[in-house]
Amino acid sequence: MIRQEGRDFSPREIVAYLDRYVIGQEKAKRAVAVALRNRLRRRRLPEEAAREIAPRNILMVGPTGVGKTEIARRLSHLVNAPFVKVEATKYTEVGYVGRDVESMIRDLVETAVQMVKERKVEEVREVAKVRAEDRLLDALLPRPRSAVSRVPEFFRLFGGQQEEAAQASTPPPQTPEEEQRFTATRERLREMLRNGRLEDREVEVEVTEVPKLGMPLLGGAGMEEMGMNLNEMLGGLLPKKSRRRRVSVAEARRILEAEEAEKLVDMEAVTREALEKAQEEGIVFLDELDKVAAGEGRGAGPDVSREGVQRDLLPIVEGCTVQTKYGPVTTDHILFIAAGAFHKVKPSDLVPELQGRLPIRVELDSLGEEELFRILREPEHSLVRQYQALLGTEGVELLFEEGALRAIAKFATAANRDMENIGARRLATIMELLLEEISFDAQELAGSTVRVDVPFVEERLRDVAADKDMRNYLL
Repeated sequence: MIRQEGRDFSPREIVAYLDRYVIGQEKAKRAVAVALRNRLRRRRLPEEAAREIAPRNILMVGPTGVGKTEIARRLSHLVNAPFVKVEATKYTEVGYVGRDVESMIRDLVETAVQMVKERKVEEVREVAKVRAEDRLLDALLPRPRSAVSRVPEFFRLFGGQQEEAAQASTPPPQTPEEEQRFTATRERLREMLRNGRLEDREVEVEVTEVPKLGMPLLGGAGMEEMGMNLNEMLGGLLPKKSRRRRVSVAEARRILEAEEAEKLVDMEAVTREALEKAQEEGIVFLDELDKVAAGEGRGAGPDVSREGVQRDLLPIVEGCTVQTKYGPVTTDHILFIAAGAFHKVKPSDLVPELQGRLPIRVELDSLGEEELFRILREPEHSLVRQYQALLGTEGVELLFEEGALRAIAKFATAANRDMENIGARRLATIMELLLEEISFDAQELAGSTVRVDVPFVEERLRDVAADKDMRNYLL
Protein backbone atom coordinates (compact mmCIF):
# COMPACT_ATOMS: atom_id res chain seq x y z
CA MET A 1 0.00 0.00 0.00
CA ILE A 2 1.21 3.50 -0.79
CA ARG A 3 1.68 4.77 2.72
CA GLN A 4 4.01 6.67 4.97
CA GLU A 5 3.14 6.45 8.66
CA GLY A 6 -0.28 5.05 7.78
CA ARG A 7 -1.17 7.76 5.26
CA ASP A 8 -2.38 7.56 1.68
CA PHE A 9 -1.13 10.42 -0.45
CA SER A 10 -3.25 12.21 -3.02
CA PRO A 11 -1.59 13.45 -6.22
CA ARG A 12 -1.79 17.00 -4.89
CA GLU A 13 0.04 16.01 -1.70
CA ILE A 14 2.70 14.17 -3.70
CA VAL A 15 3.33 17.24 -5.86
CA ALA A 16 3.48 19.45 -2.75
CA TYR A 17 6.10 17.12 -1.26
CA LEU A 18 8.19 17.17 -4.44
CA ASP A 19 7.97 20.98 -4.52
CA ARG A 20 10.03 21.03 -1.31
CA TYR A 21 13.01 19.53 -3.11
CA VAL A 22 12.61 20.13 -6.85
CA ILE A 23 11.97 23.56 -8.36
CA GLY A 24 9.61 23.77 -11.34
CA GLN A 25 8.97 20.78 -13.65
CA GLU A 26 5.26 20.69 -12.87
CA LYS A 27 4.42 18.35 -15.76
CA ALA A 28 6.86 15.71 -14.57
CA LYS A 29 5.67 15.98 -10.97
CA ARG A 30 2.03 15.60 -11.97
CA ALA A 31 2.84 12.59 -14.15
CA VAL A 32 4.66 10.67 -11.41
CA ALA A 33 2.02 11.67 -8.84
CA VAL A 34 -0.77 10.22 -10.97
CA ALA A 35 1.25 7.07 -11.71
CA LEU A 36 1.82 6.55 -8.00
CA ARG A 37 -1.80 7.18 -7.09
CA ASN A 38 -2.92 4.69 -9.74
CA ARG A 39 -0.99 2.05 -7.83
CA LEU A 40 -3.12 2.67 -4.78
CA ARG A 41 -6.28 2.60 -6.86
CA ARG A 42 -5.24 -0.73 -8.38
CA ARG A 43 -4.63 -2.27 -4.95
CA ARG A 44 -8.20 -1.39 -3.98
CA LEU A 45 -9.68 -3.32 -6.91
CA PRO A 46 -10.66 -6.99 -6.86
CA GLU A 47 -7.70 -9.24 -7.56
CA GLU A 48 -8.92 -10.29 -11.01
CA ALA A 49 -9.33 -6.69 -12.19
CA ALA A 50 -6.11 -5.52 -10.52
CA ARG A 51 -4.11 -8.19 -12.32
CA GLU A 52 -5.06 -6.70 -15.69
CA ILE A 53 -4.03 -3.10 -14.93
CA ALA A 54 -0.43 -2.37 -15.90
CA PRO A 55 1.52 0.63 -14.60
CA ARG A 56 1.77 3.69 -16.82
CA ASN A 57 5.53 3.84 -17.29
CA ILE A 58 7.03 7.29 -17.84
CA LEU A 59 9.71 8.69 -20.15
CA MET A 60 11.27 11.95 -18.95
CA VAL A 61 12.97 14.01 -21.63
CA GLY A 62 15.17 16.90 -20.61
CA PRO A 63 18.78 18.11 -20.31
CA THR A 64 21.03 17.00 -17.49
CA GLY A 65 20.73 18.65 -14.10
CA VAL A 66 17.05 19.67 -14.30
CA GLY A 67 15.69 17.27 -11.67
CA LYS A 68 14.81 13.99 -13.41
CA THR A 69 16.66 11.74 -10.97
CA GLU A 70 15.72 13.83 -7.94
CA ILE A 71 12.01 13.55 -8.71
CA ALA A 72 12.16 9.75 -8.86
CA ARG A 73 14.40 9.46 -5.78
CA ARG A 74 12.24 11.72 -3.62
CA LEU A 75 9.15 9.89 -4.80
CA SER A 76 10.51 6.56 -3.55
CA HIS A 77 11.42 8.13 -0.21
CA LEU A 78 7.92 9.51 0.23
CA VAL A 79 6.20 6.14 -0.13
CA ASN A 80 9.06 4.04 1.28
CA ALA A 81 9.17 1.95 -1.89
CA PRO A 82 12.08 -0.16 -3.15
CA PHE A 83 13.97 2.06 -5.57
CA VAL A 84 16.95 1.46 -7.78
CA LYS A 85 18.64 3.86 -10.19
CA VAL A 86 20.50 2.30 -13.08
CA GLU A 87 22.16 3.60 -16.23
CA ALA A 88 21.13 1.99 -19.49
CA THR A 89 24.72 2.33 -20.74
CA LYS A 90 26.09 -0.35 -18.40
CA TYR A 91 23.94 -3.09 -19.91
CA THR A 92 24.78 -5.05 -23.02
CA GLU A 93 22.90 -7.31 -25.34
CA VAL A 94 22.92 -10.99 -24.44
CA GLY A 95 26.06 -12.50 -25.95
CA TYR A 96 28.27 -9.49 -25.20
CA VAL A 97 30.49 -9.09 -22.16
CA GLY A 98 28.73 -6.99 -19.52
CA ARG A 99 25.66 -6.96 -17.31
CA ASP A 100 22.36 -8.26 -18.58
CA VAL A 101 19.24 -6.16 -18.12
CA GLU A 102 17.66 -8.62 -15.67
CA SER A 103 20.28 -7.63 -13.10
CA MET A 104 18.35 -4.38 -12.47
CA ILE A 105 15.45 -6.45 -11.11
CA ARG A 106 17.82 -8.47 -8.94
CA ASP A 107 19.22 -5.18 -7.61
CA LEU A 108 15.67 -4.02 -6.86
CA VAL A 109 14.93 -7.21 -4.92
CA GLU A 110 18.15 -6.81 -2.93
CA THR A 111 17.04 -3.29 -2.02
CA ALA A 112 13.61 -4.56 -0.97
CA VAL A 113 15.14 -7.29 1.19
CA GLN A 114 17.38 -4.79 2.95
CA MET A 115 14.46 -2.41 3.53
CA VAL A 116 12.25 -5.10 5.04
CA LYS A 117 15.09 -6.57 7.08
CA GLU A 118 16.00 -3.18 8.54
CA ARG A 119 12.38 -2.65 9.57
CA LYS A 120 12.15 -6.13 11.14
CA VAL A 121 15.41 -5.55 13.00
CA GLU A 122 14.04 -2.27 14.33
CA GLU A 123 10.93 -4.08 15.57
CA VAL A 124 12.98 -6.56 17.63
CA ARG A 125 15.64 -4.08 18.69
CA GLU A 126 14.43 -3.77 22.30
CA VAL A 127 14.38 -7.53 22.80
CA ALA A 128 17.80 -7.79 21.16
CA LYS A 129 19.14 -5.11 23.52
CA VAL A 130 18.02 -7.10 26.56
CA ARG A 131 19.55 -10.31 25.24
CA ALA A 132 22.78 -8.56 24.31
CA GLU A 133 22.95 -6.97 27.76
CA ASP A 134 22.63 -10.40 29.40
CA ARG A 135 25.40 -11.81 27.22
CA LEU A 136 27.56 -8.81 28.02
CA LEU A 137 27.01 -9.33 31.74
CA ASP A 138 27.94 -12.99 31.34
CA ALA A 139 31.21 -11.88 29.74
CA LEU A 140 31.90 -9.27 32.42
CA LEU A 141 30.94 -11.57 35.32
CA PRO A 142 31.10 -15.21 34.26
CA ARG A 143 29.81 -17.92 36.53
CA PRO A 144 32.46 -20.27 37.93
CA ARG A 145 32.93 -23.40 35.84
CA SER A 146 33.29 -26.94 37.13
CA ALA A 147 36.76 -28.38 37.30
CA VAL A 148 35.54 -32.00 37.71
CA SER A 149 36.77 -33.17 34.32
CA ARG A 150 39.34 -31.92 31.84
CA VAL A 151 38.24 -34.28 29.03
CA PRO A 152 36.98 -32.21 26.07
CA GLU A 153 33.25 -32.44 25.54
CA PHE A 154 33.81 -33.37 21.88
CA PHE A 155 35.47 -36.67 22.84
CA ARG A 156 32.89 -37.37 25.53
CA LEU A 157 30.04 -37.03 23.07
CA PHE A 158 31.61 -39.51 20.64
CA GLY A 159 32.53 -41.82 23.51
CA GLY A 160 28.93 -42.25 24.62
CA GLN A 161 29.46 -40.10 27.73
CA GLN A 162 26.94 -37.35 26.94
CA GLU A 163 25.57 -37.28 30.46
CA GLU A 164 29.03 -36.94 31.99
CA ALA A 165 29.88 -34.20 29.47
CA ALA A 166 26.76 -32.29 30.39
CA GLN A 167 27.66 -32.56 34.07
CA ALA A 168 31.16 -31.30 33.34
CA SER A 169 29.79 -28.16 31.65
CA THR A 170 27.31 -27.42 34.43
CA PRO A 171 28.32 -24.82 37.05
CA PRO A 172 28.91 -26.25 40.51
CA PRO A 173 26.10 -25.83 43.01
CA GLN A 174 26.21 -22.58 44.97
CA THR A 175 24.95 -21.87 48.43
CA PRO A 176 22.04 -19.41 48.74
CA GLU A 177 24.41 -16.79 50.12
CA GLU A 178 26.81 -17.16 47.17
CA GLU A 179 23.95 -16.98 44.69
CA GLN A 180 22.60 -13.87 46.39
CA ARG A 181 26.01 -12.16 46.29
CA PHE A 182 26.45 -13.13 42.64
CA THR A 183 23.00 -11.73 41.73
CA ALA A 184 23.62 -8.51 43.64
CA THR A 185 26.98 -8.00 41.91
CA ARG A 186 25.43 -8.73 38.53
CA GLU A 187 22.67 -6.14 39.09
CA ARG A 188 25.24 -3.52 40.12
CA LEU A 189 27.14 -4.23 36.93
CA ARG A 190 23.90 -3.96 34.97
CA GLU A 191 23.23 -0.53 36.46
CA MET A 192 26.77 0.62 35.68
CA LEU A 193 26.38 -0.74 32.16
CA ARG A 194 23.15 1.16 31.56
CA ASN A 195 24.65 4.36 32.97
CA GLY A 196 27.52 4.15 30.50
CA ARG A 197 30.22 3.82 33.13
CA LEU A 198 31.81 0.75 31.54
CA GLU A 199 31.91 1.83 27.90
CA ASP A 200 35.72 1.98 27.61
CA ARG A 201 36.39 -1.19 29.56
CA GLU A 202 37.65 -4.14 27.51
CA VAL A 203 35.73 -7.40 27.50
CA GLU A 204 36.12 -10.70 25.68
CA VAL A 205 33.00 -11.81 23.80
CA GLU A 206 32.24 -14.87 21.70
CA VAL A 207 30.99 -14.07 18.20
CA THR A 208 29.48 -16.63 15.87
CA GLU A 209 30.81 -16.57 12.34
CA VAL A 210 29.77 -18.41 9.20
CA PRO A 211 32.81 -19.70 7.31
CA LYS A 212 33.27 -17.96 3.97
CA LEU A 213 34.73 -19.91 1.13
CA GLY A 214 34.99 -16.98 -1.26
CA MET A 215 34.69 -19.16 -4.36
CA PRO A 216 32.04 -17.77 -6.71
CA LEU A 217 30.42 -20.08 -9.18
CA LEU A 218 30.99 -19.20 -12.81
CA GLY A 219 28.11 -19.66 -15.18
CA GLY A 220 25.86 -17.90 -17.61
CA ALA A 221 24.91 -14.25 -17.72
CA GLY A 222 23.64 -12.87 -14.47
CA MET A 223 25.02 -15.59 -12.18
CA GLU A 224 27.29 -13.13 -10.38
CA GLU A 225 24.36 -10.81 -9.63
CA MET A 226 22.31 -13.69 -8.26
CA GLY A 227 25.03 -14.19 -5.68
CA MET A 228 25.15 -17.92 -6.29
CA ASN A 229 28.39 -18.85 -4.60
CA LEU A 230 29.50 -21.78 -2.53
CA ASN A 231 29.11 -19.87 0.71
CA GLU A 232 25.39 -19.31 0.13
CA MET A 233 24.72 -22.80 -1.23
CA LEU A 234 26.53 -24.60 1.57
CA GLY A 235 25.94 -22.06 4.33
CA GLY A 236 23.35 -24.28 5.99
CA LEU A 237 25.59 -27.35 5.82
CA LEU A 238 28.90 -25.94 7.02
CA PRO A 239 29.23 -25.69 10.80
CA LYS A 240 29.29 -22.22 12.26
CA LYS A 241 32.36 -21.40 14.26
CA SER A 242 32.80 -19.08 17.20
CA ARG A 243 35.64 -16.65 17.64
CA ARG A 244 36.53 -14.78 20.78
CA ARG A 245 37.22 -11.08 20.35
CA ARG A 246 38.53 -8.61 22.88
CA VAL A 247 36.81 -5.27 22.35
CA SER A 248 35.45 -2.36 24.35
CA VAL A 249 32.08 -2.70 26.06
CA ALA A 250 30.57 -0.17 23.63
CA GLU A 251 31.74 -2.18 20.63
CA ALA A 252 30.72 -5.47 22.24
CA ARG A 253 27.20 -4.13 22.80
CA ARG A 254 26.90 -3.17 19.13
CA ILE A 255 28.18 -6.59 17.96
CA LEU A 256 25.95 -8.57 20.31
CA GLU A 257 22.83 -6.49 19.57
CA ALA A 258 23.30 -7.07 15.84
CA GLU A 259 23.83 -10.78 16.39
CA GLU A 260 20.78 -11.15 18.62
CA ALA A 261 18.60 -9.13 16.26
CA GLU A 262 19.72 -11.38 13.40
CA LYS A 263 18.58 -14.42 15.39
CA LEU A 264 15.19 -12.89 16.13
CA VAL A 265 14.39 -11.95 12.52
CA ASP A 266 12.60 -14.59 10.45
CA MET A 267 14.41 -14.35 7.11
CA GLU A 268 11.80 -16.46 5.32
CA ALA A 269 9.11 -13.95 6.26
CA VAL A 270 11.45 -11.12 5.25
CA THR A 271 12.00 -12.70 1.84
CA ARG A 272 8.28 -13.25 1.22
CA GLU A 273 7.42 -9.67 2.12
CA ALA A 274 10.36 -8.25 0.16
CA LEU A 275 9.42 -10.14 -3.00
CA GLU A 276 5.85 -8.86 -2.80
CA LYS A 277 7.05 -5.34 -2.05
CA ALA A 278 9.41 -5.35 -5.03
CA GLN A 279 6.70 -6.65 -7.36
CA GLU A 280 3.91 -4.35 -6.21
CA GLU A 281 5.74 -1.17 -5.14
CA GLY A 282 9.14 -1.28 -6.83
CA ILE A 283 10.38 1.70 -8.86
CA VAL A 284 13.19 1.37 -11.41
CA PHE A 285 14.71 4.62 -12.65
CA LEU A 286 16.39 3.89 -15.97
CA ASP A 287 18.67 6.81 -16.74
CA GLU A 288 20.63 7.62 -19.89
CA LEU A 289 18.15 5.79 -22.08
CA ASP A 290 19.03 8.06 -25.00
CA LYS A 291 22.57 6.61 -24.98
CA VAL A 292 21.27 3.23 -26.19
CA ALA A 293 19.14 4.78 -28.93
CA ALA A 294 20.74 4.39 -32.34
CA GLY A 295 20.15 7.40 -34.56
CA GLU A 296 20.27 7.45 -38.31
CA GLY A 297 23.44 5.98 -39.77
CA ARG A 298 24.56 4.46 -36.45
CA GLY A 299 23.65 0.86 -37.02
CA ALA A 300 27.18 -0.51 -36.91
CA GLY A 301 30.48 -0.08 -35.14
CA PRO A 302 31.21 -0.14 -31.42
CA ASP A 303 27.56 0.65 -30.58
CA VAL A 304 26.18 -2.35 -32.44
CA SER A 305 24.53 -3.77 -29.33
CA ARG A 306 22.50 -0.65 -28.52
CA GLU A 307 19.30 -1.82 -30.16
CA GLY A 308 19.93 -5.22 -28.63
CA VAL A 309 19.79 -3.64 -25.17
CA GLN A 310 16.48 -2.04 -26.09
CA ARG A 311 15.09 -5.39 -27.27
CA ASP A 312 16.24 -7.02 -24.02
CA LEU A 313 14.49 -4.26 -22.09
CA LEU A 314 11.15 -4.93 -23.79
CA PRO A 315 10.08 -8.02 -21.80
CA ILE A 316 11.35 -6.52 -18.54
CA VAL A 317 9.31 -3.34 -18.96
CA GLU A 318 6.26 -5.11 -20.36
CA GLY A 319 6.21 -7.80 -17.71
CA CYS A 320 8.08 -11.08 -17.30
CA THR A 321 9.45 -13.34 -14.58
CA VAL A 322 13.04 -12.85 -13.43
CA GLN A 323 14.84 -15.48 -11.36
CA THR A 324 16.62 -14.14 -8.28
CA LYS A 325 18.34 -15.91 -5.41
CA TYR A 326 15.28 -15.14 -3.27
CA GLY A 327 12.83 -16.60 -5.76
CA PRO A 328 11.04 -15.61 -8.98
CA VAL A 329 9.88 -12.01 -9.37
CA THR A 330 7.33 -10.79 -11.88
CA THR A 331 7.84 -7.31 -13.31
CA ASP A 332 4.22 -6.75 -14.44
CA HIS A 333 3.51 -4.04 -11.86
CA ILE A 334 6.95 -2.51 -11.30
CA LEU A 335 6.94 1.17 -12.25
CA PHE A 336 9.64 2.09 -14.76
CA ILE A 337 10.67 5.73 -15.07
CA ALA A 338 13.08 6.21 -17.96
CA ALA A 339 15.00 9.41 -18.58
CA GLY A 340 17.42 10.91 -21.01
CA ALA A 341 18.63 14.20 -22.44
CA PHE A 342 17.86 13.19 -26.05
CA HIS A 343 19.90 16.09 -27.42
CA LYS A 344 21.67 13.98 -30.08
CA VAL A 345 18.84 11.55 -30.74
CA LYS A 346 15.06 11.76 -30.44
CA PRO A 347 12.66 9.60 -28.42
CA SER A 348 11.37 8.39 -31.78
CA ASP A 349 14.81 6.82 -32.40
CA LEU A 350 14.00 4.20 -29.76
CA VAL A 351 12.61 0.96 -31.14
CA PRO A 352 8.82 1.34 -31.54
CA GLU A 353 8.04 -1.49 -29.15
CA LEU A 354 9.95 0.22 -26.33
CA GLN A 355 8.26 3.53 -27.06
CA GLY A 356 4.93 1.79 -26.63
CA ARG A 357 5.97 0.49 -23.22
CA LEU A 358 6.72 4.04 -22.04
CA PRO A 359 3.33 5.62 -22.81
CA ILE A 360 3.61 8.72 -20.61
CA ARG A 361 6.12 11.18 -22.04
CA VAL A 362 6.93 14.43 -20.23
CA GLU A 363 9.42 17.08 -21.23
CA LEU A 364 11.38 18.86 -18.52
CA ASP A 365 12.30 22.49 -19.02
CA SER A 366 15.81 23.89 -19.04
CA LEU A 367 16.69 25.93 -15.97
CA GLY A 368 17.00 29.69 -16.36
CA GLU A 369 18.37 32.33 -14.01
CA GLU A 370 15.17 32.57 -11.96
CA GLU A 371 14.94 28.80 -11.47
CA LEU A 372 18.60 28.61 -10.39
CA PHE A 373 18.00 31.42 -7.91
CA ARG A 374 15.02 29.55 -6.44
CA ILE A 375 17.07 26.33 -6.27
CA LEU A 376 19.61 28.17 -4.10
CA ARG A 377 16.93 29.64 -1.86
CA GLU A 378 13.87 27.42 -1.55
CA PRO A 379 14.60 23.65 -1.23
CA GLU A 380 14.87 22.25 2.29
CA HIS A 381 18.40 20.99 1.69
CA SER A 382 19.63 23.63 -0.73
CA LEU A 383 23.32 24.19 -1.33
CA VAL A 384 23.16 27.38 0.74
CA ARG A 385 21.78 25.51 3.75
CA GLN A 386 24.29 22.73 3.29
CA TYR A 387 27.27 25.12 3.39
CA GLN A 388 25.77 26.97 6.35
CA ALA A 389 25.45 23.70 8.24
CA LEU A 390 28.96 22.52 7.32
CA LEU A 391 30.68 25.74 8.36
CA GLY A 392 28.44 25.99 11.40
CA THR A 393 30.24 22.93 12.80
CA GLU A 394 33.40 25.06 12.86
CA GLY A 395 31.62 27.96 14.58
CA VAL A 396 31.37 30.08 11.42
CA GLU A 397 28.04 31.76 10.71
CA LEU A 398 27.49 32.12 6.97
CA LEU A 399 24.92 34.68 5.81
CA PHE A 400 23.82 35.08 2.18
CA GLU A 401 22.17 38.24 0.91
CA GLU A 402 19.46 37.86 -1.72
CA GLY A 403 21.48 39.91 -4.19
CA ALA A 404 24.40 37.53 -3.78
CA LEU A 405 22.20 34.53 -4.58
CA ARG A 406 20.94 36.27 -7.71
CA ALA A 407 24.53 37.03 -8.74
CA ILE A 408 25.48 33.36 -8.29
CA ALA A 409 22.48 32.33 -10.38
CA LYS A 410 23.50 34.82 -13.05
CA PHE A 411 27.05 33.44 -13.22
CA ALA A 412 25.68 29.87 -13.41
CA THR A 413 23.29 30.79 -16.21
CA ALA A 414 26.08 32.41 -18.21
CA ALA A 415 28.33 29.40 -17.75
CA ASN A 416 25.57 27.03 -18.87
CA ARG A 417 24.91 29.22 -21.90
CA ASP A 418 28.53 29.60 -22.99
CA MET A 419 29.58 26.01 -22.28
CA GLU A 420 27.80 22.71 -21.85
CA ASN A 421 24.43 23.13 -20.14
CA ILE A 422 24.62 20.97 -17.00
CA GLY A 423 21.68 22.61 -15.26
CA ALA A 424 21.65 22.93 -11.48
CA ARG A 425 24.89 20.97 -11.15
CA ARG A 426 26.68 24.14 -12.25
CA LEU A 427 25.69 25.72 -8.92
CA ALA A 428 27.72 23.16 -6.97
CA THR A 429 30.87 24.07 -8.90
CA ILE A 430 30.36 27.80 -8.46
CA MET A 431 29.52 27.54 -4.75
CA GLU A 432 32.63 25.47 -4.08
CA LEU A 433 34.79 27.98 -5.94
CA LEU A 434 33.11 30.87 -4.14
CA LEU A 435 33.54 29.49 -0.62
CA GLU A 436 36.83 27.65 -1.05
CA GLU A 437 38.88 30.21 0.90
CA ILE A 438 36.36 30.37 3.76
CA SER A 439 36.22 26.58 3.99
CA PHE A 440 40.01 26.40 4.08
CA ASP A 441 40.35 29.00 6.84
CA ALA A 442 37.24 27.97 8.81
CA GLN A 443 39.15 27.07 11.98
CA GLU A 444 40.76 30.52 12.12
CA LEU A 445 37.35 32.12 11.52
CA ALA A 446 35.62 30.27 14.37
CA GLY A 447 33.18 32.49 16.24
CA SER A 448 32.86 35.00 13.40
CA THR A 449 30.12 35.84 10.91
CA VAL A 450 30.85 35.86 7.18
CA ARG A 451 28.42 37.82 5.05
CA VAL A 452 28.23 36.88 1.37
CA ASP A 453 27.06 39.91 -0.64
CA VAL A 454 27.25 40.99 -4.27
CA PRO A 455 30.79 42.49 -4.05
CA PHE A 456 31.99 39.27 -2.38
CA VAL A 457 30.59 37.16 -5.23
CA GLU A 458 31.88 39.43 -7.99
CA GLU A 459 35.35 39.66 -6.46
CA ARG A 460 35.80 35.89 -6.37
CA LEU A 461 34.13 35.01 -9.65
CA ARG A 462 34.99 37.98 -11.86
CA ASP A 463 38.36 36.67 -13.08
CA VAL A 464 37.03 33.18 -13.80
CA ALA A 465 33.97 34.53 -15.59
CA ALA A 466 36.07 36.84 -17.75
CA ASP A 467 38.67 34.25 -18.76
CA LYS A 468 36.95 31.80 -21.11
CA ASP A 469 39.88 29.35 -21.14
CA MET A 470 40.00 29.23 -17.35
CA ARG A 471 36.23 28.88 -17.22
CA ASN A 472 36.36 25.76 -19.37
CA TYR A 473 38.51 24.07 -16.74
CA LEU A 474 37.07 25.47 -13.52
CA LEU A 475 33.38 25.79 -14.26
